[in-house]
Amino acid sequence: MTVPLLQVRDLSISFHTRAGTTYAVNDVSFDLAAGETLGIVGESGSGKSVTCSALMGLLPTPPACIAPQARARYGSLDLLHLSDREFSSIRGRKISMIFQDPMTCLNPCMTIGDQVAEPLVLHHGMSWKKARNMAIDELARTGIPEPEKRAKAYPHEFSGGMRQRVMIAMALITKPEILIADEPTTALDVTVQKQVLDLLKSRQQELGTAVILITHDLGVVRAYADRIQVMYAGSIIESAPAAELVRSPLHAYTRSLMASIPSRQTKGMRLNTIPGLPPTLREPIRGCSFRERNRVGKPELCLTDRIPELIEASPRHWVRNCPGCLAGNPSD
Repeated sequence: MTVPLLQVRDLSISFHTRAGTTYAVNDVSFDLAAGETLGIVGESGSGKSVTCSALMGLLPTPPACIAPQARARYGSLDLLHLSDREFSSIRGRKISMIFQDPMTCLNPCMTIGDQVAEPLVLHHGMSWKKARNMAIDELARTGIPEPEKRAKAYPHEFSGGMRQRVMIAMALITKPEILIADEPTTALDVTVQKQVLDLLKSRQQELGTAVILITHDLGVVRAYADRIQVMYAGSIIESAPAAELVRSPLHAYTRSLMASIPSRQTKGMRLNTIPGLPPTLREPIRGCSFRERNRVGKPELCLTDRIPELIEASPRHWVRNCPGCLAGNPSD
């Protein structure tokens, strides 16, 4: 059996502050195969970005606290237990990340060309002249017109979509094995969203990079991911191959997300929404975290005394075994 490129096991993360403790991620486990695209979907506050920030060594500790039993195996390394010095040789070279807002991530005082070239200088010891030439080539691959001219420009001279293309160029210029794309289409219009995602997919196929695509939009991720993992209140609610999940969602939360996709709704009808808000996570969850918002299952049957177990309902299709959230499926 092929060993996954990345193995995450029993990842729990809490934040200890003066206002109290927030249990942001709870017992998350998943694998990522070489060249695979894993989509992580959920509302804001579900733990998607926190999970991947931990894998990149970007969480300040304190206030963040990662459970001692948690593991994130990448080859012979455990990403959760590396020193800053050890991580500096991996972050940006073997594992790269595209952040939500490129304007706040790009240095306003450096030219675009220098920012794209910098990873080659830092990680490969390349001269600035050679790195800048490679940066121009990478900008051209990402579809930026007149790359030699635009490489001399600054971030404020680019549109949002162009800045996101620059972020993709920066992340992929070192040809990493893993790319984490955290809401890469935030604040972009629909046409530009598709262009950016198509570009990301094309470059991934050229390089063979494994991608973790974080988004709150199930409609976006279903077209680009090989496998989808749905998160809610810091936990994995359901996980399955993308086609399987879209065809046969089992959990009430996943079905509610599917019903909220505008393109799946009747034109002229009121758009479906999920009522209420996710739990605050200030206290450990004792039962079904979706019980108060469950409108498509039978909330009266939701567990209240224990967290529903994650079971394999069918081959490679995992779901939380909550009677109330599984009720109402077409297959019932």
